[in-house]
Formats: sequence, structure tokens, C-alpha cells
Amino acid sequence: MLRKRRPLMADINVTPFVDVMLVLLVIFMVTAPLLQHGLKVQLPKESISPIPIEEIPTVTLKSNKRIFWKQEEVNDLMDLGRRIEEYQHLSPNAQIYLKADKTLDYGFVMHILAAVKNAGIQNIGMVTEPLS
Repeated sequence: MLRKRRPLMADINVTPFVDVMLVLLVIFMVTAPLLQHGLKVQLPKESISPIPIEEIPTVTLKSNKRIFWKQEEVNDLMDLGRRIEEYQHLSPNAQIYLKADKTLDYGFVMHILAAVKNAGIQNIGMVTEPLS
């Protein structure tokens, strides 16, 4: 008995490929917001024109009174002062940006500003968010 053979199917089944791509799309959509760099701080909003942020170091003050130099946490004001002095020796016209959480009390922010000025920095920029 001779059976008739079916012709070979030469089409590519793309269903598994589409499934994998949809899973990858979902993974990237979920992880993309988590890849933001920087520290989360609630900045005050003001109606001033934005200035371009260059490679100027930032002192960040979080709501729990933790202090960060660039992206690294600082142990105390002595450590912050040492890092600022090192930066100032590299750049004579040193400038620093200060990002302070809006929930911090005024006295704490002024205490940090005084420490920055005592370390020798006179040009301090305050970072805010623009009004919508």
C-alpha cells in the first residue's frame, strides 16, 4: 500500500517569536522607570528660568537629613568639607549645586550652606523644579 506523502511545509511559525517579543516588551516597560539615575528629592517649585546643568557637583539633602556629595552618601559635615576642599583644589572657580528636599527645616539647610561656604565655595546654586 502506497500512501501519498504530504508536501513539506516551508512556512516559518512566528507565533513563538511574537510571544517572546511581547514578554520582552513587558519586561522593558516595567524596568525602564526603575533605571532613573539620581536621588529622589522633593524639590521646591519656582518660576525662574532653568540653567543648563553641567558637570558641576551637587550636594543633595534628603528629607531624612542624609547628605550626599554627588551620588555618594557623606558620613558627617567633616567628610563633606573634606570632599569640597578636594574639589576646590582641582578647580579654582569652584561652583556647587544644592538640592534640598522641600520638607527640610530652614535651619538644617542653612547649616549645610554654612559648611559649604566654610569649605571655601562661594558660588552655590539652588536647584528647584519649574512650575508647570
